[in-house]
Amino acid sequence: MSLSHIDEQGKAAMVDVSEKPVTSREARAFARVRMQPSTLAQIQANSLKKGDVLAVARIAGIQAAKKCADLIPLCHPLMLSKVSVDFEINVPDASVEIRTLCKLAGQTGVEMEALTAASVAALTIYDMCKAVDMDMVIDNVCLLEKSGGRRGHYQRAE
Repeated sequence: MSLSHIDEQGKAAMVDVSEKPVTSREARAFARVRMQPSTLAQIQANSLKKGDVLAVARIAGIQAAKKCADLIPLCHPLMLSKVSVDFEINVPDASVEIRTLCKLAGQTGVEMEALTAASVAALTIYDMCKAVDMDMVIDNVCLLEKSGGRRGHYQRAE
């Protein structure tokens, strides 16, 4: 399979999707922020000076999905119909797990939007907690699932 973002002369190019059919498309992504147990406890107690970490990270993730084409040069601007950013506190692992969902009816997929939402939500958690824990680690940013389009359904093997 050849790279789709390279033209005949080897230059970067945005893919022409004008002839592709409009289909329902959906993507889910994941990221994790590992931290000290005391940092996680402060997130849970909503006691950090910068405010409600998860509420701000949720909004940041949603905004990031909507701005994906501004951040990643060859992404198409998309009319997203749904973006969700959800968090799960993993106390034994001292981490916040982030799961995102992006949906639309369109001519190109929403994988990058879901991944961008997860990444920016994780970066926002880091930013809001760095005053108490600079050893945090963002890891496992990955696509969990996607559906729609020519390639059909994909689900990451656990």
